[in-house]
Amino acid sequence: MSGRMHFIGVGGSGMSAVARLVAARGIEVSGTDQRESAYFAALRDAGMDVRIGHDAGCVDGVDAVVISSAVRETNPELERARELGIPVMHRSEALVYALEDDRLVAVAGSHGKTTTSAMVAHTLHRCGIDASFAVGARVFGVDGAVAGGYAGAAGIGVVEADESDGSFLRYHPEVGILLNIEPDHLDHYGTVESLEQAFLDFALECQVLIACAEDPTVLRIADAARKAGVHVVTYGRESADVVVTPTHLTVAPAHVRELGPTRASRPLGERMGPISLVVPVPGEHQRLNAAAAWAAAVVMGADAVSAADALASFAGTGRRYELRGEAGGVRVVDDYAHHPTEVAAVLAAARAAGEEHLVVLFQPALFTRTQLHAANFARALAIDDADVVIAGVHGDREDPIPGVTSDSILGLMEVPDGSTAQVVEDLREAAAVAASLARPGTQVMTIGSGTVTLAADWILDDLREAADG
Repeated sequence: MSGRMHFIGVGGSGMSAVARLVAARGIEVSGTDQRESAYFAALRDAGMDVRIGHDAGCVDGVDAVVISSAVRETNPELERARELGIPVMHRSEALVYALEDDRLVAVAGSHGKTTTSAMVAHTLHRCGIDASFAVGARVFGVDGAVAGGYAGAAGIGVVEADESDGSFLRYHPEVGILLNIEPDHLDHYGTVESLEQAFLDFALECQVLIACAEDPTVLRIADAARKAGVHVVTYGRESADVVVTPTHLTVAPAHVRELGPTRASRPLGERMGPISLVVPVPGEHQRLNAAAAWAAAVVMGADAVSAADALASFAGTGRRYELRGEAGGVRVVDDYAHHPTEVAAVLAAARAAGEEHLVVLFQPALFTRTQLHAANFARALAIDDADVVIAGVHGDREDPIPGVTSDSILGLMEVPDGSTAQVVEDLREAAAVAASLARPGTQVMTIGSGTVTLAADWILDDLREAADG
């Protein structure tokens, strides 16, 4: 393809990464979004033609329009593209085009995709393998990356494979990682059975599947994939091919498997002894993510010991337990967690890191998810020595559901003694309340996949003003 691709919603985390990779192929890229974001600014700073505001005239003369599932059919640019007969591509199709000649590592699962994808990309780069990547957050420590996108020269691509709309089935990975599976995105799939079938279809597309032995659904899918001829490598705390301990990875001789005739054609361990594994990001779940990333990097050609050493220097990603700043003795940390399991994990990570008093500003994302998981969110947020503020639901691509609000969560919370919880619908007001609840030594956490990330800066501003006053 030649000419120009126009991205609607180019400032999103996933769209910005794809735009970067398409541009690296020599295609002229333009894009629009409703509001500023760090991803949007990164593209603009890189010299791309990106603009705030949607205008039907922006698509006149373009050769293709790229959308995500969040773009509604009533968007004026999409309506104009349909009217003119301009080809419309999903972002996953554009990504497949951008990486069509690369050997792919695709990371799938209900939680942890972004961090694990970034770990794979970081590890390959530290091992001298200049891999391309499309990750839904900034990847720290990789020179030349624009937002979550980077175009490398190694002929290897690392992608975060999004299951929310089924688009992850467009990839045909040499190596797939399957982290976990939980009920989510049932607005798209309808049933848990359909969701699990999609993950099985993904597994069957892989030459090598790296699967988490801690998740029974993943293990069941891995077993079906193995019977269908996919080379499967499991990882977990015990009884896995790659065993994860508090300090090491062990590829036990009894579990060594030849990974078969991939182009990498590497065995994962040949009587390999324990390999030291240091994971600098907090949370037990991150050790499992690191093990999956290590295995993928080794299959793709990285030295096993060097890959483990590389993980020790992993600097994290944007919006994954990201320290946004400190003021008045208060730390402000921002995290993308938007499913109850993720919320519980990030709060547990904060406790494991030694944080005592927490102020949590949580913004639920999507009415369907809030309706399905209200009780689980209530349990995840009911923690000791914490003040919890729940902002209004960020609907994003959805219309409101009658009776489904943030009060749906609060009404089910059993707040421990010494903790508080309240709903403050307006996000700016919720940020002010969160700032007022902090004291020296507190960690304030802004949590959610929507606009709550903006609140981290507002809270820091309020804390600085209080400290100065």
